[in-house]
Amino acid sequence: MAEEILPAIPLDSWRPTKETLHRYAQIVGKVALAKGIRRNHWWHMTYRLTARGWTTVPLGTAAEGPVFTCAFDFFDHVLRLSNDRGTQEEIPLAGQSVATFYVQTMNGLRNLGVDVTLAHPTPFDLPDHGRPFDEDEEHRTYDPAAAQRAFRVQSQVGRVLERFSATYSGKISPVQVFWHTFDLAVQRFSDRKITMPDSVDPVTREAYSREVISAGFWFGDDKVPAPTFYSYTAPEPAGLSDQPLRPASAKWVSSGSGHSAYLPYDDVRASADPVAAALDFFQSAYDAGSRLAGWDAVGLACHNGITDPVLTSPRLGWPR
Repeated sequence: MAEEILPAIPLDSWRPTKETLHRYAQIVGKVALAKGIRRNHWWHMTYRLTARGWTTVPLGTAAEGPVFTCAFDFFDHVLRLSNDRGTQEEIPLAGQSVATFYVQTMNGLRNLGVDVTLAHPTPFDLPDHGRPFDEDEEHRTYDPAAAQRAFRVQSQVGRVLERFSATYSGKISPVQVFWHTFDLAVQRFSDRKITMPDSVDPVTREAYSREVISAGFWFGDDKVPAPTFYSYTAPEPAGLSDQPLRPASAKWVSSGSGHSAYLPYDDVRASADPVAAALDFFQSAYDAGSRLAGWDAVGLACHNGITDPVLTSPRLGWPR
């Protein structure tokens, strides 16, 4: 039997593993925040998908070595720390509490010659945000099969988001895992700068300093207790939530001070063509947001990842 394109991943089937893995991801993400070369919209501290899991971008600088990466491997079930001098450390993901994982990760980095101190060694925007990582003995569940299944879902959704990304030629983020919210997303930007009150926090200010239409997926949480595809436009143009979405089960929901488009993951799984259904959803939400925000959607379009009109001609049969 062929493997499902989008496997089932009910939130309750792996919630304890998800909660532990989310905190592992935040620990390593904060290392990237401390040691990465800063990029606009926080792109230096997110994860990129690989064939085996997630990886940071190369961290460290030319003047302050070593260069290193931190990669989660959901087949060997280790965090693999590697530097540009050929040294590696592996931290097991199973059989650990968050506290022991934190201590072993910090020790492993020191063994690689990486001197790092986290400014805030506590979870970000989680219920236990005031508890230091090295005191968290509560979160200690890591089911290898569940983690590998969740990665399979992310990997497949990542391919869908890459296909969606290929149709846009403007400023666009990588397809990336955000460790603070534990979602997978890609953002399309316009050149319009956004003015925010001084009271807005630094994280939000940098993330939304330009007009953006985001498309993504997350596994669910207490507010949305099921895996879900989503999209939103920020700032939200007037009338966005009145715009049609595809497929029929997609809907606009109140989210913070605005609205997000939601499409249940299980509805996509049940469709005759799950990839086409997800792409249709992302495109319909983008069409609505870009039209109301006044983007030049035609000028920004990119056919199959090609911007040159000659190369897109069927006569050439490009690429050959």
